[in-house]
Amino acid sequence: MRQGDIERGEGTVGEEVVRRSRRFPRITRDTARPEGSGRAVAGARSVQARQWPMLAVLGTVGVGLLVTAFDQFRVGSILVGVALIGGAAMRWVMPDVGMLAVRSRFTDIVTYGVLGVVIVLLALMAQPDPLLQIPFLKDTLHFTVQT
Repeated sequence: MRQGDIERGEGTVGEEVVRRSRRFPRITRDTARPEGSGRAVAGARSVQARQWPMLAVLGTVGVGLLVTAFDQFRVGSILVGVALIGGAAMRWVMPDVGMLAVRSRFTDIVTYGVLGVVIVLLALMAQPDPLLQIPFLKDTLHFTVQT
């Protein structure tokens, strides 16, 4: 029996049972499972069937990029932003979102939501003929770029 086994509480020493330590091990030997993987939910759907939220977001982003490739920049970018906002909404509402859950729920919602809103706003402000005009941005641009 090795010293590490005793620290982890495995095995016995003589006739004494070694108590398990509640401390975290000094050396990590394995990685934690993602939130939506494996047998965390006993008897539930398969791992592949639980990935539909991630596939929905990726599919919408793919359609947005395809639309952008066909010279519809604004519509494609809005689709990409809406996909991220939809990912944030799914992460907020649904308890099991598969691989869409990367970090904590709060961090995922804020990250997906902020990036989605920024992409949509930038797509709406894109030149030529912006659909959204913010007056102070025009003044800022003239202040920073002088001809």
